[in-house]
Amino acid sequence: MLRINDSITIEDWELTEQFVRSSGPGGQNVNKVATAVELRFEAQRSPNLPDAVKSRLKRLAGRRWTTDGALVLKVDETRHQSRNREIAKERLADLIRKALERPRRRIPTRPTLGSKRRRLDAKKQRGEVKALRGPVDRDS
Repeated sequence: MLRINDSITIEDWELTEQFVRSSGPGGQNVNKVATAVELRFEAQRSPNLPDAVKSRLKRLAGRRWTTDGALVLKVDETRHQSRNREIAKERLADLIRKALERPRRRIPTRPTLGSKRRRLDAKKQRGEVKALRGPVDRDS
């Protein structure tokens, strides 16, 4: 059981771990030992997460969210299975905690009168510079 906060805990049946070989360089050890962990959390089916949190979690997860509503985290930072497992669970908990925070509603602001005037003055000045680029009169 993974504890997120006082009200939300993730049950063991919602998490599945699979150990795979790590990618990248590592010598003989990388080809023999499956130390990387692939943690799969069935987020869409989770009864402990509210729908709003699920939708925010889906947006935060990005490519790690599967079509069947699971969140897949792959960790291969260390050479130890147990440490990679801990890191994966910490990352999942952090991601869920981030999804629990309701984003602030943006209140649209209006430009001030001074900023409008400055913008118009700058446009007028630029227009005058461009107007001076015209053809030169050679009457004299």
